[in-house]
Amino acid sequence: MSDRPAANTPERPAGAAAPLPEQAAPLPTARPAGRPFDPPEELARLRGQRPLSRLAFPDGHVGWLATGHALVRAVLADPRFSARQDLMHNPLPSPMNEWPFPPAPPGMFINMDAPDHTRYRRLLTGAFTVRRMRRLTARVEEVAAEHLDAMERRGPSADLVEAYAQPIPALLICELLGVPYADRASFQRQATTLNDHDATPEEVSAAYTGIYTYLGELVPAKRAAPTDDLLSELTAADLTDEELTNIGLLLLGAGLDTTANMIALGTFALLHHPGAFAALSAGPGIADTAVEELLRYLSIPHTGVRVALEDVELGGRPVKAGESVAISVLAANRDPAKFPDPDILDLRRNASGHVAFGHGIHQCLGQQLARVEMRVAFPALAARFPALRLAVAPEDVPLRTDSDIYGVRRLPVAWDGGDR
Repeated sequence: MSDRPAANTPERPAGAAAPLPEQAAPLPTARPAGRPFDPPEELARLRGQRPLSRLAFPDGHVGWLATGHALVRAVLADPRFSARQDLMHNPLPSPMNEWPFPPAPPGMFINMDAPDHTRYRRLLTGAFTVRRMRRLTARVEEVAAEHLDAMERRGPSADLVEAYAQPIPALLICELLGVPYADRASFQRQATTLNDHDATPEEVSAAYTGIYTYLGELVPAKRAAPTDDLLSELTAADLTDEELTNIGLLLLGAGLDTTANMIALGTFALLHHPGAFAALSAGPGIADTAVEELLRYLSIPHTGVRVALEDVELGGRPVKAGESVAISVLAANRDPAKFPDPDILDLRRNASGHVAFGHGIHQCLGQQLARVEMRVAFPALAARFPALRLAVAPEDVPLRTDSDIYGVRRLPVAWDGGDR
C-alpha cells in the first residue's frame, strides 16, 4: 500500500473523527490547554490507529514515529537500530538541525553503538549499582534537610525550583564528580545556566565553555591526587583526559536537569491532584511506587531517536536502512495496552516496565541515583511542609514547553508557619 494519500481527498465532515493521515506529519508537541501533565492528544490518536506512523522531520527527512509501548521497547532493544548521532535526524525543531550531525566525541557514549558503547558502559556500571546508590541515601537526606531548613528560615514561600529541586541533584553531581567544595557554587551556577531557557545564547555558550574547561582541568588534577569520587576512580582506567572530560560532561547533563525537573514537575502534579501530596506520608513503600508512577505519568523526555542500520519490518511496516525512528516516551508510558487507566495518577500503581529511563543497552546509567534522590526529596518535602500549596493559580505556573526536557521554569509554593 502506498504511504501517500489519494489525490483530491474530500474534507471530513465537521465533528467527524479524523482518519490517520498516511502522509508524514511533524511530531505533535502541543499539550492540551489546562492539562499540563498530559501528552499531546494527537499522540494518543496516532497510537490508537497505528503505533508506527510516518513522521516529517524538521530537516526534511521522512522517517517514523513509534508511539506504542511494545514497539518502543522493541526498537530500543534491537541492535539493528543505532544510537549514533551522526546517523540520526532530530524530530524537534532546533537551531542544531543541520544534518548530518558530527560523530560523538570520545567518551560521549550515549550516542555510540557497540563495541564503543559497551567499553564505556562497562567501565561506569560499577559506579551506579543499586547497592552503591542506596548507600547515598543518608547523604541525600542530609542535603534535602539542609535545603528544607533554608526554605523554612526564609519562608513562608519559595520558588521550589531554585530552593529545592535544582540544588539537590546539582550538589550530588558535584560530589559524584569530586568537584572541590570551594568550586561548587560556581560550578552549580554554570550548570544551571546550561539549562536555563531564560538565559541568552551568549550566557549558555559561556557556561558550557566554563564547565568544559573546568572539567578539562579537574581530570588531570584527579590523576595527580585522587579522591573518593567517580572521576578519580575512572582515572585508573585506560581513558584519555578528553574521554574523561566528556564523560563528566555527559553525567552532568544527564543527572542534573532531568532529576531537577522531575522533582519540581512531580511536586506540581502531586499538589494538583487532591490527596496525592498527603499520601506520601502513608507509610513505608509509598515513596517507591509513587516515584515510579510519577516517572511514568510525567515522562519528561519528549522523545528519543534510533536509526535503522538495515531494512527492518517493525509493527508490520517496512523501515528502510537509514530512516530515523522517533521514540515517543510520552505515548508509550500512557499506552492503555500496558497500563490500565493510564491518564490517572495512581501512586500505588505497579508502573514496572515504564520507559522513562529508556530500555535496552542504552537504558539510563544514572537511573538509580535519580530514584534515590526522588525517593528522599518528595517524602521529605511532604513531612516538613504538609500544608504546602501552590502560591499561584495552576495555569500561571510557567512551563518549559520549548525544551526536549519538559518541566516548570518556576514553581511558586507557600506553606503555613507552623507546618512542622
